[in-house]
Amino acid sequence: MGLIKKISDRFILPVVKRALTEEPLEAYIERMKIGMDVADFGVTVNNATALRFSATYACIRVRSENMASLPKNIKEQTDKGWVNATHPVSRLINSEPNKYTNVSDFWKVIFATLDGWGNAYAIIERSGNGEPIALHQVHPANVDVKILGDSKWFKITGTKRDGLYNNENMLHFMLLSFDGLKGVNPIEYNASSFAKALAARKFGAEFYKKGGNIKGVLETDSSMNDTQFAQFTKHFQESSQNYDTPLLEYGVKYKQVGISPIAAQLLATEEFSVTDIARIFNVPPHMIADLTRSTFSNIEQQTIQFAQFSLRPTLKCVETELESKLFFTAEQEKFSVKFDINGLMRGDMAARGQWYAQMIQNGVYNRNEVRTIEGMPTKEGLDEYLYPSNMTVVGKNDTDEK
Repeated sequence: MGLIKKISDRFILPVVKRALTEEPLEAYIERMKIGMDVADFGVTVNNATALRFSATYACIRVRSENMASLPKNIKEQTDKGWVNATHPVSRLINSEPNKYTNVSDFWKVIFATLDGWGNAYAIIERSGNGEPIALHQVHPANVDVKILGDSKWFKITGTKRDGLYNNENMLHFMLLSFDGLKGVNPIEYNASSFAKALAARKFGAEFYKKGGNIKGVLETDSSMNDTQFAQFTKHFQESSQNYDTPLLEYGVKYKQVGISPIAAQLLATEEFSVTDIARIFNVPPHMIADLTRSTFSNIEQQTIQFAQFSLRPTLKCVETELESKLFFTAEQEKFSVKFDINGLMRGDMAARGQWYAQMIQNGVYNRNEVRTIEGMPTKEGLDEYLYPSNMTVVGKNDTDEK
């Protein structure tokens, strides 16, 4: 083992270090942006500015907090199917990823950076026998990714754990990717949508700061020299500040002008920006307090669809990465990681009660299993499976049993 490390330190790491000092992988994404029609809205778009827009913050928060709060189970493949299992990895993903971060904050960091930057990273700290003993979250801004041959390397800078890490010792979660090596930053890639939202907010702040409309204009057919203009402006401003009726000189006339926020399309633009950003993050608008198109009859179904089509694909990519990096090769076919989204799929109390009743009556669940799903303790005598007495196996009757 010592000889292999010496060879690696002398021949492999220098090559990796030289490669990581070259142009980073972001160049690929930049090449993909060439030719895109990005309008100049006069605002700077990056993760910091986009997160200050309430819709962006709300989308990332609702997704990250929901996914971080889900139960995480280690499943083992047995003759009876997949069952809950006890494994050392369970401690890392359920209770203590490291000594300085609780498990809730760890997963919120992972999912928030995953949504905001398209990538999330965690260093895998291993014991002498290769067993993972800690997970250390790293901000995407501190990570550079490089592919050398068939190997993936990560260079970390600006942290207490700076250095080079190979693919086996780094958890790398990504969302949409065009090369399978690094995820696309959704904010940078959708810069036009975020720029429009930020520009509308900036305009709105200035619009309302000035009273919501232009009160009027002063016009004259004649011209004034600099001295006359300065004198007139001084007298007019003094009268306006004292709420007096100004005396208009030099043939100046006051013309009232008004423009409403609706006529300026400000409100419509802001509403569309919220919907547009919710679309980018795949979040139903009602979940970020936009109820303009929501009703009591469709909110419940939208919430279920949020779990099915928004959270589930993201959770699957996280599960796959955890399984491939935290289990030994011999364990990977035997153990799996599952985020339980059943709690988000339950619907209202009446629908849940009807569903449980059907499952119990048909012998799919026993009563203790339902109590466990609902977070209640089991009770003695409720482990038996029930089924209708008038049902039997096809082709089999009571006389066959006798």
